[in-house]
Amino acid sequence: MNLSPTGARRVRTRVAPSPTGDPHVGTAYVALVNYCFARKHGGDFILRIEDTDRARSTPESERAILEALHWSGLSWDEGPDVGGPFGPYRQSDRSAIYVRYADELLASGHAFRCFCTPERLEAMRAAQRAAGQQQKYDGHCLTVSPEESARRAAAGESFVVRMKVPESGVCIVHDLARGEIPFEFSTVDMQVLLKSDGLPTYHLANVVDDHLMEITHVIRGEEWVSSAPKHLLLYEYFGWEPPALMHLPLLRNPDKSKLSKRKNPTGILFYERMGYLPEALLNFLGLLLAPAPEGQEIFGVDVLIERLDLAKISLGGPVFDAAKLDWLNGQYLRALTTDELLARTAAWGFDRTRLERIAELAKSRIERLSDLAPTAGYLFAGRLAVTKDSFAGTKLDDDVLRKALALAMWRLDAERTFDKEVVERVLKGVGETLAVKFRDLSRVYYVAMTGSATSLPLFDSMELLGRDLCRERFRVALDPFGGVSAKEQKEWMR
Repeated sequence: MNLSPTGARRVRTRVAPSPTGDPHVGTAYVALVNYCFARKHGGDFILRIEDTDRARSTPESERAILEALHWSGLSWDEGPDVGGPFGPYRQSDRSAIYVRYADELLASGHAFRCFCTPERLEAMRAAQRAAGQQQKYDGHCLTVSPEESARRAAAGESFVVRMKVPESGVCIVHDLARGEIPFEFSTVDMQVLLKSDGLPTYHLANVVDDHLMEITHVIRGEEWVSSAPKHLLLYEYFGWEPPALMHLPLLRNPDKSKLSKRKNPTGILFYERMGYLPEALLNFLGLLLAPAPEGQEIFGVDVLIERLDLAKISLGGPVFDAAKLDWLNGQYLRALTTDELLARTAAWGFDRTRLERIAELAKSRIERLSDLAPTAGYLFAGRLAVTKDSFAGTKLDDDVLRKALALAMWRLDAERTFDKEVVERVLKGVGETLAVKFRDLSRVYYVAMTGSATSLPLFDSMELLGRDLCRERFRVALDPFGGVSAKEQKEWMR
C-alpha cells in the first residue's frame, strides 16, 4: 500500500474520461478538483482512460483529451502517456484483469450469468413501462443453477455477467459534501458487469481499477450518485475498503439547465481556438469551486490548492457564466507584456504549419498581399456576425435552411473523426437527405462557416477551424432563425 512519509495512507485521486467525443470542459472542472486536492495533501493525481465502449471510443478522442488537459496547464503523476507503477492506464489494455475479477464474483455467488436475449429484455422493459414500473432487470436468470450456467457458457451460448443485489435493506452512501444518502436496495438494478464481448462495463472496471490503483478519494460528477450503491456493493463483495466519495455539482447554463453543447460551447478545445488563455479558464473554474472575496478573484492554481475545501463546495449547481470568463480572460491578456502577448498570439493561431496550409489555399485567390487578411480572416475569428440577411442570396427557404444547418451539426458531431474528407461526405449526405443540389446547399455552409457565400475551399476551411468552432458557428447561424426546439431535434434526427 502507498504510504505518505508520516505513515498514513497516501492520498491518490484520479480523473477518468471516456474517449468518446470532444473533451468536455466538465472534464477540466473535475480534473482541477482532483488535481488540487491531491496537491494540497501531498498526494498523487492520476489520469486513466476509460475506453471500454468499443463502438464509440477512438484514439483521436484520446489524443484530444490529452492535448486539451495539457493545454489547460494540468499535469498528472501517472497516466497512459507518462506511465507509472499501477499501469496500464488505459482500460482496453486491462481486459484480462476484469475477466478474472468477474470470475471471482461468479465463484463466490455474488454475480450470475444472464442468458437473456435482447428481444426478451426489450419485451421486459416494454411491460414495465406499460405498468408504470421502474425499468430494471427482473432476475429471470437467477434461477439458472451454477452447473447449468457453466454448461451453457461452455457450449458457446452468449451471456453477460450481472451482479446480485439484495432484495431488501438500505445502502448508505457517505458523501464528503452531501452527508449520508440512503438508497433502498429494491431500487438498485442488477447491473451488467461483463458484456457479452468480454469487456467490462464502467461499474466493474471503475471499482477494480480504483482499488488496484489505490485511489483514496473518488471525486466525480453528481450524475454518478445513483451508481454509488452498486459500487459500494462490489467493494463489499470483494472485501475491499472503498475510497471516500464526493459528487460534484454539474456545471449549469444560465437558465440552470445542465451545461450542454446544444446551448453553450462545451469543448475545452473550443476555448483554446477562441483565444482564451488556459490560466484564465482554470481561474474561472476555480471560482466555481472556491468563490473568492471581491477584489481577489484573479488567482492561480497554487492559490486554489490552498483555498479548496471539499466540504464547502456549493452544491447548488455552478453557473458557467461566459461573460465572467470573458472578463477574466481580458484581465489576463492585459497583464501580459507586449512580448508575451505576441508570443501567445503566435502560438495560438500563427504557427508555421497552419499558416502554410492557409497560404496554399489562399494564393490562387489573391492579387495583392493585402488581400490575404480579408480573404482568410474568418480562420482567425471566433463567432461570426451572421444574420438572416447573410443568407439572402441562398435559394433555400428558411425551414430547409434550418434543417441543413442542424443536420450538418449533429451528423458531424456523431463522426468519430473530423477532417475534410469526413466533412465533405457529411455535408453532401445532408444534401441527399434534403433532396437539395449541393451547389445550392454549399452557399449556406459557406455563409455559416466563413461569413461569405464564397471563400477559401469549404471542406479545408472547416478542417482548419476544427469541430468545436464549426459546431459553434452552426449554432450561431441558427440563432437568427430561432434555433431548433427539442421537439424539432427529435423529429429531424429521426
